[in-house]
Amino acid sequence: MKKVITYGTFDLLHYGHIRLLERAKALGDWLIVGVTSEDFDKARGKINVTETLSERMEAVKALGIADEVIVEEYEGQKIDDIKRYGVDIFAIGSDWRGKFDYLKEYCEVVYLERTEGISSSELRARDRLRLGLFGNSTNVDKIERESGFVNGLEISGRWSDENEFEKLLESSDAVYLYARPERHYELVKKALLSGCHVLCETPLALKKEDCAELLSLAESTHLVLMEALKTAFSTAYGRLLLLLKSGKIGEIVSVDSSCTSMEDFEGMTPEELKSRFGSIADWGPTGMLPVFQILGTDYEEKRVCSKMHPSGNGLDLFSRIDFIYDSAVASVKVGKGAKSEGELVVSGTKGYAYVPAPWWKTDFFEIRYENPAENQRYFYQLEGEGIRNMLAVFFQAAVHGMRYQAIDARVTEGISSVIGDFYEGKDLRVLGGGK
Repeated sequence: MKKVITYGTFDLLHYGHIRLLERAKALGDWLIVGVTSEDFDKARGKINVTETLSERMEAVKALGIADEVIVEEYEGQKIDDIKRYGVDIFAIGSDWRGKFDYLKEYCEVVYLERTEGISSSELRARDRLRLGLFGNSTNVDKIERESGFVNGLEISGRWSDENEFEKLLESSDAVYLYARPERHYELVKKALLSGCHVLCETPLALKKEDCAELLSLAESTHLVLMEALKTAFSTAYGRLLLLLKSGKIGEIVSVDSSCTSMEDFEGMTPEELKSRFGSIADWGPTGMLPVFQILGTDYEEKRVCSKMHPSGNGLDLFSRIDFIYDSAVASVKVGKGAKSEGELVVSGTKGYAYVPAPWWKTDFFEIRYENPAENQRYFYQLEGEGIRNMLAVFFQAAVHGMRYQAIDARVTEGISSVIGDFYEGKDLRVLGGGK
């Protein structure tokens, strides 16, 4: 029996895919089709595939051409599959000509001429989302740069003056917002009432009830409201959460998260200082994300200790937030004027998870045990600090109605509540007698 194997994403299955599979099948007696997983697609730059892996596999199976359908999950798998299945011929579209010549050492390689007509990329390109950018920060620069990797996402313009916010809404289908936390509620509400989808930096608002109102408004108007917390969309972080929830390190008793980045406030005028974000506003959402996603938001006690800027303008140079739960504790350290190791450590009754600095954009973490020989390392490619995947998810939700909740409402409201309490001085102790 002559075995043939081919691979592809097979998103939005079309006539070109069918013809390729038919011609591949004609080369032998048994056709194996490898459907590429979402994670491997991301590594190859295809980050806004429309259909899920299961949907794409079912579509290929339903054609009745393939004798066997498998999942392609990692670099180098083609060689493993050729050996494992005893493949005689590797077939692929002619647009990959020369790319897979290295496989000739293991089997015959055939490049099939591509069927003239429309491609999946062209089909996806018919969908468009005009994204307006609001704010003046390196965060906005990154959003603008990474948007170029998402098919169909177009930047309609960039604004930073609230007096021109209406212009942004008029020329956009969706908006990305980066503003002072106290302005988020009003701007998000205005955008939603104007019919625009919203991707907003955290916190959405400074009160739990205001967050709930915005989320309810988005749902009632059938619009997408997402927090632009990029860490929540990184593959490594997502896999870490799944492992922890599976009991990999036993019962979790402690979460310690640290996020710092030095900023030179020396010599700044009062007006310049006023425009700066403090540590808890800038880093607080990222630092609290793993705490609330792992332990939940029903803590029994919260305490915040902060070192404030001597100007008395309420700018915290460093803050530590401690949470006490019924059977666990957590600590979050954030700093703009003090430095610490930016790591994440989750302690359990069987072992612990260690994510090295900077943990919020890592591609690697370890599960460690008492016996070092049992330690396990996990690696996942990170593209665009998580922003690229975040934009792809936002696009799919806004254009195709695909809802992927990387951050649920309770976490959103929990983060907003803690930061809002800080601004009101609740559960706050100021170190060194500052204001």
